Amino acid sequence: NAAHAAVSIIEGVMGLYDTARGHRIKGSTAHIAMILKAPVVLVVDSKMLAQSCVAMVKGFIDYEPGIKIQGVILNNAGMFHKTEVGPRLEEELGVKVLGCLSENRNISMPERHLGLLPAEENSSLGPAITAMGAMVDSEIDLAELLRLAEGAPDLQAFNPKIMPPQGLKIGVARDEAFSFYYQDSLDFLQEIGAELVFFSPLRDSRIPRVDGLYIGGGFPEMFLENLGQNQTMIDSVREADRQGMPILAECGGLMYLAETIRDFEGRAWKGAGLVPVQVEMGNRLAALGYVEATARYDSILACQGDVLRGHEFHYSRLSGLEESHTAFSLRGGMGSDGRGDGYQRGNLLASYLHLHLRSNPQAAKYFLASCSRYKRQAR
Repeated sequence: NAAHAAVSIIEGVMGLYDTARGHRIKGSTAHIAMILKAPVVLVVDSKMLAQSCVAMVKGFIDYEPGIKIQGVILNNAGMFHKTEVGPRLEEELGVKVLGCLSENRNISMPERHLGLLPAEENSSLGPAITAMGAMVDSEIDLAELLRLAEGAPDLQAFNPKIMPPQGLKIGVARDEAFSFYYQDSLDFLQEIGAELVFFSPLRDSRIPRVDGLYIGGGFPEMFLENLGQNQTMIDSVREADRQGMPILAECGGLMYLAETIRDFEGRAWKGAGLVPVQVEMGNRLAALGYVEATARYDSILACQGDVLRGHEFHYSRLSGLEESHTAFSLRGGMGSDGRGDGYQRGNLLASYLHLHLRSNPQAAKYFLASCSRYKRQAR
């Protein structure tokens, strides 16, 4: 996806060294930098800090000798940071300070409980980016930043082996309510022979003519009334399930398929009713982090005992899930190892697990194989 870009910025959730539970470096942004031999520019929130900025940066430099921190940007900085802290960083640590971004309360990015507001809902995004761009242009040494970036070695071009179309059509739910997909996952499904057909559970009257459904994550909790009022769409999803069509649902997709969803105000809304659970939104984080998921049963995605890797990030909780239908045993993330997650029944698999399908290729191929079997049986 970056083949035609002049510069690639690799940014991870949380901090430079944060990774899966039980690992020191593996899986972190630092690990990716080591693999790519990419220079690291550390962005430090310097508000309410002075000399402690120097100590903090020194800790990051010393923590892992294999990481080469070649630049620092001080964020929420004042004049003191420019005249005192920046020079100390360069003098004591020998690291280049690429700039100090001033605090500007007139610029804000609207947020939601899972992070930033999606671009398609954020009408103020353009002006905010323009204002931030002007600040960066005036306060960051972009020439030096580009020089550091150009010092990274060339990467080997990735030319995936693309299989000829298999005649399989996968319906992918995508609109304001369902927008959390790894583009790499969608690309991989196409590379191994699937044709993706996008549809909107919010606006379309029914699912398209497809051989399987993929309902990803997003913010269904913000559109519960509209989703529930689109009864013809819900009926078509139910009919697809009744006919045995493979349905893979992740996080927000799981919520959509539940019996009821209780929003932040405690109001209950009906879901599609395919997953016999109740969902309740909470104000506290329920799960965050990388997990390994071991399949408890054969499903449309995996064989019993197969191990998948993904991540969880949600504020909702389930109730009413029977242990006999729990899809996975989880390791890592928030909570005890061995805890259950998701719902599995025949042609349906719904869980909180977000999968990167290119790094779980067998799962992607297994899902398409399930869809292919359904297509043959439906003839």
